[in-house]
Amino acid sequence: VQLVESGGGLVQPGGSLRLSCTASGFTFDDYAMAWVRQAPGQGLEWVSTISPAGSSVYYSDSVKGRFTISRDNTKNTLYLQMYGLRPEDTAVFYCARHNVPKLTPLESTASQYAVRGRGTEVTVSS
Repeated sequence: VQLVESGGGLVQPGGSLRLSCTASGFTFDDYAMAWVRQAPGQGLEWVSTISPAGSSVYYSDSVKGRFTISRDNTKNTLYLQMYGLRPEDTAVFYCARHNVPKLTPLESTASQYAVRGRGTEVTVSS
């Protein structure tokens, strides 16, 4: 199982970034996928989840209305489009696979997504 994130970088407050994650080694469309993040000196924080077919999406209150999660199952790729970035969004963002196939939790925590990539760093600063 491999998850490889890309798209992070340095952006000014109010700016946008699009993160991508390419998955391999498992049946991608069997699993709900998520983005989780870890800010400097903080623990893992769940950000967003998308169901296996992409029909249901969920967001943490801290990013709702600013971030959009999506997936392309033909390309085994997960995305996170981020708008209106704030300094408090500065973190390493990880692509993550839910622990149980064919299950999409209505409420998520980072611990439900044990398989994660190595992360991509997002820094929001002027």
